[in-house]
Amino acid sequence: MLHEQQDRGTRHEQRRIERQQLASYLQVFNRHSGRPMGYLGNISRDGMMLISDLPVMLDSIYELQIKLPGVDSEFEQLDFTVLSHWCRPEKTSGHFDSGFSIVHNRLGFFDLARSLRCYFSFAHPVDA
Repeated sequence: MLHEQQDRGTRHEQRRIERQQLASYLQVFNRHSGRPMGYLGNISRDGMMLISDLPVMLDSIYELQIKLPGVDSEFEQLDFTVLSHWCRPEKTSGHFDSGFSIVHNRLGFFDLARSLRCYFSFAHPVDA
């Protein structure tokens, strides 16, 4: 997912997977309590960034849920499990950005990432 390189005393990130920026469109919930954890900041097929009011513990497993709009104003729930890797405060908003990898329900999460990439993309395939 994320590789860091040291280059003459500076830290550079090199991503193997392109992430899609979402800017607070989808709220993420604790699957067991139903309490909001934050918003999906960006997503890839293997991970996500959460934007939250509180920091998350590192190297911890979280069981999460996203409620997706469905048919007839019903919500479809996507349950998944993640492992936290990093957490840092945002400089201006007072929120925290946290990075996670998906450890359970990779297929469901991959489908969500693919659907969001198509939905928010400016390049739509032409129907033949």
